[in-house]
Amino acid sequence: MPESLHKTRFVSRLTRQTLALVLAGGRGSRLHSLTEWRAKPAVPFGGKFRIIDFPLSNCLNSGIRQIGVLTQYKADSLIRHIQQGWGFLRGELGEFVDVMPAQQRMQERWYAGTADAVYQNLDILRQRDPEYIVILAGDHVYKMDYGLMLAYHAEREADLTIGCIEVPLEEAKGFGVMHVDDAKRVINFVEKPAEPPPMPNRPDHALASMGIYIFSTAFLFEQLIKDADNPASSHDFGHDIIPNIINNSRVFAYPFRHAQSGVQAYWRDVGTVDAYWSANMELIGVDPELNLYDREWPIWTYQAQTPPAKFIFDDDDRRGMAVDSMVSGGCIISGSEVRNSLLFSNVRVNSYSSVKDSVVLPEVNIGRHCRITRAVIDRGCHVPPNTVIGEDLEEDRKRFHVSLGGVVLVTPDDLGQRLHFSR
Repeated sequence: MPESLHKTRFVSRLTRQTLALVLAGGRGSRLHSLTEWRAKPAVPFGGKFRIIDFPLSNCLNSGIRQIGVLTQYKADSLIRHIQQGWGFLRGELGEFVDVMPAQQRMQERWYAGTADAVYQNLDILRQRDPEYIVILAGDHVYKMDYGLMLAYHAEREADLTIGCIEVPLEEAKGFGVMHVDDAKRVINFVEKPAEPPPMPNRPDHALASMGIYIFSTAFLFEQLIKDADNPASSHDFGHDIIPNIINNSRVFAYPFRHAQSGVQAYWRDVGTVDAYWSANMELIGVDPELNLYDREWPIWTYQAQTPPAKFIFDDDDRRGMAVDSMVSGGCIISGSEVRNSLLFSNVRVNSYSSVKDSVVLPEVNIGRHCRITRAVIDRGCHVPPNTVIGEDLEEDRKRFHVSLGGVVLVTPDDLGQRLHFSR
């Protein structure tokens, strides 16, 4: 049998024996009011997707078709998105994307940490009886074949394998940082250190965890039970479980690189307003690193039925046009100008207005004679006529959140348009 065919069958056997758990319960407070009424994995991204679509699509494209999504914080829109967009798997074939909300199954409290979220669903996991469990963050944007990482894990007879990337030393403060030996075995791990230890061969970079873990199931269950019995634990994989198992277990790092070139692959943590804006803006480039037009590795999602985008009027002072931009279905660019921007579905930009260097989420209506520059406009905003955003940041700060990088975040609440009522 050709080695390549053997390898394919080996990986496909591993993926059939694997359950993926997507941790999607976090608030994502660094995104400020973008996550005031939605969980971070439910935040729209890339013109038509939600952030969670990327790890879910990675699972599907990798051949992993048993997936649990662990939810907690303001999960309504996330749950509806999964029900609408991810209900096509066939249960009779053992395929599923199940929502697993915090239910206090094991203890009378909500999820206390990433490890506790998995522990509280231990009875469900035992019923599924997988050989391997892949644990994923639900709030990162990337494409990754988890099958290759599973093969790496199995070939090394690892107890735990951690996906990792190299990041600049200053950025590493927000990650779990590890040291590895020549065989990629992890010999030290520290979560979000104030002074990240550098890589020996790259003193200006650190080796950081992507929050992607592959556990051999029996080993994971054992560690979760030990951690749950420890009253001093914060019940988190990065803070507690991983540092405690390194000395006595087989823990390996899996560098996330392109198979052919060996270059580090695309991965983005869009956890701040600046990072979110930047990652969206990258997509409108001539040759973006994240290729959304890739038919070999499609990103699946729920897609509303919308008409094509429309551009109307062609007068000298009133021309509907978009340049160096992505414009989604249902948009109407009516006698206005859109440049270097990304518009989600059903956005209307009315006459004599301009939108530049901006990310505009679905169902936004921008009135006449507006000027929007370097902004993120949240879903459902009705921007009044003659509004100017992004030209005077001091004035903008009186009404909106302005990021460290000078990106203006505008929500319906900022505009006095209450879409949610708490009482």
